Amino acid sequence: MDIDIQKLIFEFIGGLGIFLIGIKFMGEGLQKSAGDRLREILDRFTSNPFLGVLAGMIVTILIQSSSGTTVLTVGLVNAGFMTLRQAIGVIMGANIGTTVTAFIIGIDLGEYALPIIAIGCFLIFFFKNQKVTSLGQAIFGFGALFFGLELMSSGMSPLRELESFHELTLNMSSNPVLGVVIGTLFTVIVQSSSATIGILQGLFSEGAIDIRAAVPVLFGDNIGTTITAVLAAIGTSVAAKRAAFTHVIFNLVGTTIFLILLGLFTRYVSFLQAQFNLNAEMTIAFAHGSFNLANTIIQFPFIGALAWIVTKIIPGEDAIVEYKPKHLDPIFIQQSSTLALDQAKAEIIRMGEYAVKGLEETNLYLTTQQQKHSEVATQVEGALNNLDRKITEYLVEVSGGSMSELESVKHTALMDSVRDIERIGDHFENIIELIDYKISNKVYLTDQAKEDLNNMFDLTILTVKQAVKALDKMDREEALAVIQKEDQIDKMERNYRKKHIIRMNEGLCDGSAGIVFVDIISNLERIGDHAVNIAEEVLGD
Repeated sequence: MDIDIQKLIFEFIGGLGIFLIGIKFMGEGLQKSAGDRLREILDRFTSNPFLGVLAGMIVTILIQSSSGTTVLTVGLVNAGFMTLRQAIGVIMGANIGTTVTAFIIGIDLGEYALPIIAIGCFLIFFFKNQKVTSLGQAIFGFGALFFGLELMSSGMSPLRELESFHELTLNMSSNPVLGVVIGTLFTVIVQSSSATIGILQGLFSEGAIDIRAAVPVLFGDNIGTTITAVLAAIGTSVAAKRAAFTHVIFNLVGTTIFLILLGLFTRYVSFLQAQFNLNAEMTIAFAHGSFNLANTIIQFPFIGALAWIVTKIIPGEDAIVEYKPKHLDPIFIQQSSTLALDQAKAEIIRMGEYAVKGLEETNLYLTTQQQKHSEVATQVEGALNNLDRKITEYLVEVSGGSMSELESVKHTALMDSVRDIERIGDHFENIIELIDYKISNKVYLTDQAKEDLNNMFDLTILTVKQAVKALDKMDREEALAVIQKEDQIDKMERNYRKKHIIRMNEGLCDGSAGIVFVDIISNLERIGDHAVNIAEEVLGD
């Protein structure tokens, strides 16, 4: 039989491309339809590892990517929302959640793929409602997934006649480790275990591969999917590296156990196929689901040991931005308004110190353009938003009790200070976006412009630092110094703006540089205003 190699390759890579875009659209559409509550789900339902497994499953089903859930989990560990032990539970759940795609593929809807795509497109293009278009995106992705699989399956069908491919599958049957290596490498290349499982389902349905060769490839797919989290953890924090490495160990241990039990597991899969009359795709889906579920059950009791192992392999302390408040104990609200206000103030000072850290990291991002500084500053901004919400809720509860006139004044000052510190976070977030724009659009700033920005950053950081110190000590002298510095910031902003217009007129800077420069100094000037607001709360006491 003559095989049209060009047709085989084109249908395979085209189908793979459509499949991957389908997975992406389906995940994004489901995520938008459900609302962006993924971080909240993970934060709320990870109080113990068992709930972590459930949370990992739910989030992975929503975003259709175990790697995406792992990367999200790494961020939460970094933010102090989740311990490493809780994260391991989520990662285990993510491995189970990712098998849902294989079960979806097992429902043979290939012949309905095109009308499903049409329905998705209709919802995207003819409705303005965000939820309807998000649903349309998910339906379009669902249809594209099956259409891509049909193309791949059509492209791969001649492989069963190819002698060299037949020999390869025989080798994989007799040497399971080869199957694991092939599965791992292919998933590393494609960056999606769902795609490689889908290809495996296609090959198995076409009779191009038998169950003994397919199962080891399936194990390899699970190892290969860990590469995304590993790549995401390069150059990041110790916590990120540990969470990513846990994912690798978990799948390596599981694969080792099941390779030892390969004969038994293969017989179990064949029994399921015969007993429930499963089609080829659903047989692979059940094998994938059974492997990940059994792997989680086997390793779940050893979560503590896994955490200990990765801590030993990747030693070191990690600088963590903690989103959660440390001082807001509800017991003080019932006991004494004065004590409760003191607790709230201690948390606001901590929040203020975070604002200073966020500004410093933003300045470092501007000068070095290293992404790690942007990531830390963005984490700090997230922490400021969370602390703002928690402190405000606490202060609202305090105001529900009886307070003296002096306590009421202090309460108002604290409420105002929280808002000002949170706004500082918003402004340095704006600056991060401007720096991102500068980097991605290759905007050139002159050495003089860079020096001016650094000078203004230094003065603004010093002013915010002094405002937080003034609030902490209720020091009037520090507060007055803040007002003087803010006056300097205002003059600096006006002076630097004029100098920059002159540079633009002389042709030293273009319009894009002008926008970036002026917007950064404008945001710094607004940060100075918020520092003065905090100082005025001290002076008004």
